[in-house]
Amino acid sequence: MMRRFSRSERGTALVEFALVAPVLIFLMIGLIEVGRYMYFGILVAHSARAALQYQTRNLTTVGDKTNTENAGLQDAPNLGLTVTPTYFCSWNGAIVSCFSGGTVVYYAKVQVSGTFHSLLNYPGIPNAVPISATAVMRVTNQ
Repeated sequence: MMRRFSRSERGTALVEFALVAPVLIFLMIGLIEVGRYMYFGILVAHSARAALQYQTRNLTTVGDKTNTENAGLQDAPNLGLTVTPTYFCSWNGAIVSCFSGGTVVYYAKVQVSGTFHSLLNYPGIPNAVPISATAVMRVTNQ
């Protein structure tokens, strides 16, 4: 009877699955977290572009900080993002102070930053990871 029991392979698949399942579950959760991180990064980049599209309409909107921030925040609501619009001028390739007249070219710059929070605490990996995106574009109507 003991010989028959030692040669039996019944239940080995269940034992192997019990050993491998925690590793597979951990890998699956890791893949989900990486996907969430990438999606959050895409949202931050799109928010920067949306704010920049508003800011680069003309010379009036290039200095409109409040509405530029609102345009960026409307593209990615409820994420706790910070939108920082600025602008600078260029003349013959050099950055100069913005003044009226001449061939000064206005450029708008928007930086959006936020913090990604993972669902679980992993050993050795921080729970909160900062993400930022910057977009720069020439002002169209000058």
